[in-house]
Amino acid sequence: MTPASNQGQVCSNPNGNPLVIVISGPSGVGKDAILNRMKERNCPFFFLTTMTTRQKRKNETDRVDYHFVSLAEFQDLQLNCGLLESANVYGNWYGVPKQPVKEAISRGQDTFIKVDVQGAANIKKILPEAIFIFINAPSIEELCNRLNLRCTETDADLSLRLQSARSELEKISDFDYVVMNPSQCIESAVQDILAIVKAEKCRVKQRVVEL
Repeated sequence: MTPASNQGQVCSNPNGNPLVIVISGPSGVGKDAILNRMKERNCPFFFLTTMTTRQKRKNETDRVDYHFVSLAEFQDLQLNCGLLESANVYGNWYGVPKQPVKEAISRGQDTFIKVDVQGAANIKKILPEAIFIFINAPSIEELCNRLNLRCTETDADLSLRLQSARSELEKISDFDYVVMNPSQCIESAVQDILAIVKAEKCRVKQRVVEL
C-alpha cells in the first residue's frame, strides 16, 4: 500500500514549465489547512510565505504561517518594488515578496501563493499565466461556523469577514478553478488541487510565467 504521505503527490514534469498557483477564497474557508496538509505530504512545491503587518496570533509561527514585519519594513519593500502585490485587509497590510517567486521560477519549481481575493486580482494583472484556484465552503453558514470555532475574531470582525465573503463569492468567475473544501474532507480538496496541477503539466500549450 502506498504510504499516505505520498498519495496523490505530483512530480514535476521535466518538460513542463514551472507553474505559479494562486490559492484564494474567503477568510475561514481552510486555505492554510489545505496548504499545511500538502506540506505534510512533502509535495515538491515551493510554498511562499506571505508578509503581513498584523499581530501574530498565539498559535502562529513567524516565517511559517506568515512573515510578520513592521509597517516601516513593509512600506520600504513597497517603495523599492520588492512586493509582487500588496493589499490592506481589515486594517492590516499583506504582501507577496517578489524575489522568492523569481528564484523559484528560475530553478523550475512550481510555486504556491496564498492571498485573499483582492490580492489574487492584483497578481492576475501582473502574472496572467498563473493558475488561480478559488477555495470555497459548501455554504455561508458553514463558513460562519468555522470562523466562530477559530475564536480569533471579535463579533465586529466576524460580521465584517462574512460581509466580505459574500462579495468575494461574486468573484469566482475570475478564477480558473473552484475547489470545494467541506468540513472534515480536507483530503478531497488536496486531491483536487493536485489533480489540477497534474492536468496543467499535461497541457499541450504550456503556461509561461514571466516575472
